[in-house]
Amino acid sequence: MESWRWSQKQFWVESAQMFVLFEHAAGYALFRVKEFEETGMLLPQVEESVTDISRFNSIVKLVGFSPFKTALKALENLNSISEGILPEDLQLFLETFLPKSSKKSKVILGVSEPKIGASITESIGVTCQHVGAIPEIIRGIRQHFPKLIKGFTAQSSSTAQLGLGHSYSRAKVKFNVNRVDNMIIQSIALLDQLDKDINTFSMRIREWYSYHFPELVKIVPENYLFAKVARFVKNRKELNEEKLEELEEIVMDSGKAQAILDASRSSMADYRKELSGYLATKMQDVAPNLATLIGDQVGARLIAHAGSLTNLAKYPASTVQILGAEKALFSCYFLYLKFSDEPTKVFGEKLRQQVEDRLKFYETGDIPAKNIDVMKEALEEIALTSPKKKKKNKKRKREEESDLSIANGDVNGEEKEIIPPPKKKKKKNKKEKDE
Repeated sequence: MESWRWSQKQFWVESAQMFVLFEHAAGYALFRVKEFEETGMLLPQVEESVTDISRFNSIVKLVGFSPFKTALKALENLNSISEGILPEDLQLFLETFLPKSSKKSKVILGVSEPKIGASITESIGVTCQHVGAIPEIIRGIRQHFPKLIKGFTAQSSSTAQLGLGHSYSRAKVKFNVNRVDNMIIQSIALLDQLDKDINTFSMRIREWYSYHFPELVKIVPENYLFAKVARFVKNRKELNEEKLEELEEIVMDSGKAQAILDASRSSMADYRKELSGYLATKMQDVAPNLATLIGDQVGARLIAHAGSLTNLAKYPASTVQILGAEKALFSCYFLYLKFSDEPTKVFGEKLRQQVEDRLKFYETGDIPAKNIDVMKEALEEIALTSPKKKKKNKKRKREEESDLSIANGDVNGEEKEIIPPPKKKKKKNKKEKDE
């Protein structure tokens, strides 16, 4: 059964005839493909033979050529083909040169467009194809067409194509007097597109040039002016007082020009050092224990993540992990529960020593001190280092007592007897009467 199907398929391939339709500006041409079964299966060989005219002649053979009588006729046929309509000239040409299919020999027509192929199949009844090796064969015919048609030159071919191209474009792009507003619509659409492109490119310029001169974005916020200034400044290190006048002409503001010059001289590294020093000082004033334990920047990040130092003090130790702290720092929650009028870094030093002792315990096995003992030592050190604070408290108490004595006594300093309140006397008198 399988052998019978194979023999039937082989008989159909051998009996099929392949023709290719080629539409040119000068007319219609019909070619017959030799050895159709080989071209269908060996597509790479067909692609190689397209560039060589001698090898390509062994594949195709001209069957018939019908030139257009006038340029107007060529334009009418081209318009019909572009819309997928079968022209009368093409139908007459195919009926004249294309053989009809039979049971023994089947005719297949290769076309470049599937729309015109469907129209040909509907009108004539010929099977049309536009895939496989057909596009490569049509490409070869287009390349070697002047050599395949007798009495036809490359110059005459280009002249016909140029004339038909102008006529076809002129018919497609006709000026309509009643639709003058088309130019307005196109203009506003182009204007919107230009605005989008300018905005996109301006953002790119700002992003790229800000790596070199970041201060310029705040001084010159306008996109067009920023691009002009960036083009003039180029390297910020080369900007000096001599270029200040030209910069004023671009910016149209002497203050902005001077600000640009001053900004070009400033260094971001120096500013970073100043900011880092300010942060270290501020951390020592606000949270010295936290800064001593984990550092100025890490402590500042924890405060920033928490929102404030008070919020950080309220967080449990497990929440510190969410804020980005390390597991070894979980024991520091006791640290920021301690607020004092005079900040001290004793707790931070003790807790940092605890962290180091715990790490040594994992390395050497030495048991570290307990947290309770360490906190007692910290409190004792604070008590020893703050005797002045006790003296100040005693002075405050003495001053308060003296103020009370002045308020209750005479101005000259003579003391008066303190009279008990009348209510108490009444109560005592009542008790005496009862007795």
